[in-house]
Amino acid sequence: MGKRLYLIAGEASGDLHGGNLVRELLKRDPSMEIRAWGGDRMQAAGANVVKHYRDLAFMGFTQVLLHLRTILRNIKACKADILRFKPDAVVLIDYPGFNLRIAEFAHVNGIKVFYYISPQVWAWKAGRVKAIRRDVDRMFVILPFEKEWYAERGMDVEFVGHPLLDALPPHGRSTAPPGTKPVVALLPGSRKQEITRMLPAMLAAAREFPGHAFKVAVAPGIAEELYHAIIGNADVELVRNGTYALLQQAEAALVTSGTATLETALIGTPLAVCYGGGAVNVWLAKRFIKVKFISLVNLIMGREVVRELIQGDMNPAEMASELRRLLDDGPYRQRMFADMAQLREVLGGPGASAHVADRVWKSLQG
Repeated sequence: MGKRLYLIAGEASGDLHGGNLVRELLKRDPSMEIRAWGGDRMQAAGANVVKHYRDLAFMGFTQVLLHLRTILRNIKACKADILRFKPDAVVLIDYPGFNLRIAEFAHVNGIKVFYYISPQVWAWKAGRVKAIRRDVDRMFVILPFEKEWYAERGMDVEFVGHPLLDALPPHGRSTAPPGTKPVVALLPGSRKQEITRMLPAMLAAAREFPGHAFKVAVAPGIAEELYHAIIGNADVELVRNGTYALLQQAEAALVTSGTATLETALIGTPLAVCYGGGAVNVWLAKRFIKVKFISLVNLIMGREVVRELIQGDMNPAEMASELRRLLDDGPYRQRMFADMAQLREVLGGPGASAHVADRVWKSLQG
């Protein structure tokens, strides 16, 4: 009888990396049975997805409070499903508010726990490391500084490289056809709350650039009606299932804070990072978050590589001003190209998904 794994990813980026991991696991053992909470990519790779992440993604403190009953019901259902399935191990992918509870539950029930993509405990809630040390058998981290951070707190974790390097197209820009307007990409986020907050400001900035073609990346699992309601009759194109190709042809991008900022930089597209949250969320974040930057690009490099337009700075005038700097082929743009090339080197080469699949598969043979 083949081994059984239970994977949990709670958002689009987790589904992307989970899909690549499922594919690598099934290469090693095609008889492995993989049951998952995830999305379309994990399903396509061969997992039996029993709950889609679109029903799980609540962002910000206030949204979590508003949907607390739903979240607790989901956790209860997940625990019951794990017990019915009787997996040899669970593999938890990021999504800490949910997954750390499942880690504790699995540990108590004698189920091996692998954690792939560490919660950002170095940013806030550092006290969680105690529970991680207790409940997680093996932690695979994807940011170079995380290994040292955990070591300082008495935990040996493994740096496997960043899985985006597996998922992204080959490095290099594509050129727009002659006679067409240069393209600017708008990535307003992966959740409804982000899109409704970020896209109107991005569109207002876009009006300052009539000589450019603005294209909006549609997030997986989000209906186009939401975008149309915000865009109205503005001359903006929607791009579905083609974000990477869009970024490769874009001269610059405005990107909502999150994994997409790192994707954009690794593809090599000059960008500005944008974020505006609700007043309560921002007040709480300022009290509890312990890092200097919000974007992964700047955090990994340890300095400001890309401009972060946060809260008051996240307005159409500031966005337009930064976009002019990004589009001007001067020292600012050239320095950003050099920094983005260095970022790729810092993160190591591709192969994170294969490394994790190897470790998990070998561990299950014992």
